[in-house]
Amino acid sequence: MARVGAVIVGVAVLAAVFGPWLAPYDPAAQELALRLEGPTGLHWFGLDELGRDIFARILSGARISLLVGLVVVGVSSTIGILLGSVAGYVGGRIDEVISRAIDILLAFPGLLLAIAMVAVLGPSLTNVVLALSLIGWVGYARLVRGQVLRSREFDFVQAARALGATTPRILARHIIPTTLPAVSVQATLGMGGAILAEAALSFLGLGVQPPTPSWGTMLNYGRGHLLDAPHLTVFPGLAIAILVLGFNFLGDGLRDALDPATRGRRT
Repeated sequence: MARVGAVIVGVAVLAAVFGPWLAPYDPAAQELALRLEGPTGLHWFGLDELGRDIFARILSGARISLLVGLVVVGVSSTIGILLGSVAGYVGGRIDEVISRAIDILLAFPGLLLAIAMVAVLGPSLTNVVLALSLIGWVGYARLVRGQVLRSREFDFVQAARALGATTPRILARHIIPTTLPAVSVQATLGMGGAILAEAALSFLGLGVQPPTPSWGTMLNYGRGHLLDAPHLTVFPGLAIAILVLGFNFLGDGLRDALDPATRGRRT
């Protein structure tokens, strides 16, 4: 399943990178005379309510989804690694403050907080990334803190401390690298969550604004035609489901590969 996930993610990346050249039509081009037409040999996924080619718009929407996922995971993991490593290694009041902040944010549903933040800041792709990043760091910080609490007792860390290495050097050279395998798994799984969250916000009108194609926006426009033109929602929904499953399969494969206990059971 990890290989299947890798193939799905690879195809999505290729579609996002080469989408403008692969798309047979301009995602914004309209053929009003053929609006709501179903899949044909010329338009593989059919046309939407404005006569725009759905296949071309899905290829263009893949770029938005992957961009949001990469930026959100990158920013969230960076913040989480820094705060989690400091909290786990330094301890004391710093650990108490960061841990209580994590507990407070975990007490609220992440998507609801994102909706509230985007509603205050205004609907846009930038604000979606900002809201998801400010919420997403919590899981990484909690994971890294637990890893650091164990790693700081290792012999090589104690030796570095005895030799007079500074705290930033110990964290950067000795402790944070030991957390990267677990963070890699969390980041891979987090990509799927970020893509789902972006689609949900766009579906509610708080994310990517028209005429920029977004899978969530396409679902929102298609929900009024579920009976007469179901292809408007079927294909964007399948794109979201398949890509999220791909990242989940890939994350599970990485977790099995990087977990010594799992490798031992397989052996």
